[in-house]
Amino acid sequence: MRLDVNVLDYLLIALYFATVIGIGFAARSRISTSLDFFLAGRGLPAWVTGLAFVSANLGAIEILGMAANGAQYGAMTVHYYWIGAVPAMVFLGIVMMPFYYRSRVRSVPEFLRRRFNGATQLLNAITFAVAQILIAGVNLYALALVMEALLGWPLPVSVVISAMIVLTYITLGGLSSAIYNEVLQFFVILAGLIPLTVLGLMKVGGITGLFDRVRQSTLGEGGLHSWAGMGTGENPMQAHWIGIVFGLGFVLSFGYWTTNFAEVQRALSARNTNAARMTPIIAAFPKIFIPLVTVLPGMIALVLFSDLGRGQAYNNAIPLLMRDLLPNGVLGVAVTGLLASFMAGMAANISGFNTVFTNDIWQAHLVRDRDDDYYVRVGRIATVVGVAMGVGTAFIAAGYSNIMNYLQALFSFFNAPLFATFIVGLFWRRMTPWAGFWGLLAGTLAAFASYILYKSGYVDFGTELNASFWGAGLAFAVDVVVSVVVTLVTTQKPQEELRGLVYGLSDVTIEDDALAGDARWYRSPVLLGTGALVLAAVMYGVII
Repeated sequence: MRLDVNVLDYLLIALYFATVIGIGFAARSRISTSLDFFLAGRGLPAWVTGLAFVSANLGAIEILGMAANGAQYGAMTVHYYWIGAVPAMVFLGIVMMPFYYRSRVRSVPEFLRRRFNGATQLLNAITFAVAQILIAGVNLYALALVMEALLGWPLPVSVVISAMIVLTYITLGGLSSAIYNEVLQFFVILAGLIPLTVLGLMKVGGITGLFDRVRQSTLGEGGLHSWAGMGTGENPMQAHWIGIVFGLGFVLSFGYWTTNFAEVQRALSARNTNAARMTPIIAAFPKIFIPLVTVLPGMIALVLFSDLGRGQAYNNAIPLLMRDLLPNGVLGVAVTGLLASFMAGMAANISGFNTVFTNDIWQAHLVRDRDDDYYVRVGRIATVVGVAMGVGTAFIAAGYSNIMNYLQALFSFFNAPLFATFIVGLFWRRMTPWAGFWGLLAGTLAAFASYILYKSGYVDFGTELNASFWGAGLAFAVDVVVSVVVTLVTTQKPQEELRGLVYGLSDVTIEDDALAGDARWYRSPVLLGTGALVLAAVMYGVII
């Protein structure tokens, strides 16, 4: 798959590296407190945090993984976006961000400590930290493989160079550096993917030509529909609508978007409550159209390369298209886009890791009551350690032909039970502190048990992806049941300690932080969130 790169392509890559490091140095001058380092001083406008929110998710995993899914499962992959992302992003903005932001917590585990207890905080902090290191490793491995195949860089060199770039700008500028780089990376990624998609469509005879060739491929007619065959499981994903709606659309989706601190952290850096609420909603609009530059290229690769999924891994869909379709110059932009996608994804993982490790493990449970500069230093050390561990976990993903399957398994382990604990505790004030801990632990163990039973052959879910959907649903259900049972035999928190942390108990001591102009219609989270939901439904109407 070696690319015919020339000096122009390498100049574009070098220019990009120089720019992201320059942003890191520029952001360093704004770091004076731990709030600046971990949450960008809570001073960023909604459009910046919104683009960073979607860019943090648009990593190498997203691009390579969703293109792989497009090749393997066809149009059904759009479920990850239109039911598996947009509704949860809107819910986060409208319902949950006021609780996160106005409680002034620095992380999701800290919110759990205030709602439940320190044990729940520590459990979530540890599982989140492990998940972020594993996912950072996937980002590293994915990009290193691409760089080795496309540019001929040895795998260790690709891993180390990419990791060092991310390490440099996050260590220098903290979250501010990560966010401003993510805004830049969003546009660089699109600049690489849009020409790839357009040239690919031209190669296969446009949309009509693509559809005709998909019908003749291994996917057949089912590869062109999103809901067809969902009642029987006779579809490329072998999925049932219950697994899609409940497992993906509710548990996995809401679990990821509403409780994953790597994403929520971007909204917490916004300048006020309304900007924090607008952050995921602004991100929802580009998210609706991302399948056009990820899923569609995967389907194009399927019909252009007959050995995809056989001799070639599905993960190679995008690299193969880059090799055969892009001229020099454009090729350099596309390679830079892959680099940008990796850095955006890994930066989100590492900035989330260093914040949670410093605030929710080190400061909350190990070394308390030190000065602010001490915790900034700990955060920088945690960044170095996190990147190093990410390099170490990079090769765990090697056994997966489709890295998105691996990623969804991780989400079912860590995000699905967390969402159950969070949502029950948010709306049921009677839920006790120890119910939070035991429910979260039981749900996490249930997800692991479900996956082990599937891999051992004791349970047949059809595909690994479908196994993640059902495992997430099981984890959610077990978490809820255990939470209810434990609540009935343990003591709840006094109502006064729950103000501002549960639905229906507002904290009247919190001042209104609205800014001039927040009341205008185009800054209304409810109005814009409703618009995003309607637009996603309209998109579904095109490929029912």
